Amino acid sequence: MRIAVLADVHGNLPALRAVLAELDREPVDAIIAAGDVCSGPLVRGSLETLEARPEPVHWIAGNSERETVAVFDGGEIPDGPGGRAAAWSSGQLDRRWRDAIAAWPVVVALDGVCFCHGSPRRDDEILTRGTPDPALAEAVAGVPEALVVGGHTHQQLIRRVRDDLIYANAGSVGLPYEGNPDAFWILVADGVAQLRATTYDQAAAVAELRASGYPEIDDLLKNSFLSPVDPDWITAFLEHTAGRRPHPGEPRPAG
Repeated sequence: MRIAVLADVHGNLPALRAVLAELDREPVDAIIAAGDVCSGPLVRGSLETLEARPEPVHWIAGNSERETVAVFDGGEIPDGPGGRAAAWSSGQLDRRWRDAIAAWPVVVALDGVCFCHGSPRRDDEILTRGTPDPALAEAVAGVPEALVVGGHTHQQLIRRVRDDLIYANAGSVGLPYEGNPDAFWILVADGVAQLRATTYDQAAAVAELRASGYPEIDDLLKNSFLSPVDPDWITAFLEHTAGRRPHPGEPRPAG
């Protein structure tokens, strides 16, 4: 099979449309929506655009979906950008979408590949280019498939965990931490992960995303379009967040 893995769209509908246009030119057998379609400007449009695809779409719940459903259900809105993003996302859902998202699994197995968001055991597990080998091996222990593909940390990677297991991260379609604002995703063809990136009209995207009224739009645009953060700093910061490395200091603009 040819499977497109689209993770961390974060309501960036222009980026999603660009990737889907590429799939129209290079058809696939299935799409994995690998979590965190929510928590961004154009959540409802992103969900409906994926739902309308001709290919089978296999949905996976990320931490953003979990948080969005919790707010929809009347849960307390956490302080900070994440809480405000969940509140915005929940306001874009109706009951049908709420119920659909609440039923999404954390793991999907398809064609001999394990797909997840954070890790097979947790939707918010941090796995990066800098994650030590033992921590990575523990996160994917017990998976029977030979390939695990996740997302969550917004940076692409392919790493061999052991002789019979590879872990790959699809990166982020809508909010990449790669040093440039392309839409990043993975194509799995015959069980082999291929890193992909799709360019699109950034100026038009900025205008469309600003028009959404999303409350965190300035931070989103700064980090993903206008002044991308150094990807090495992001890796070190995420490892620090996971408790595996000292804090690297203040972020530096990439390039």
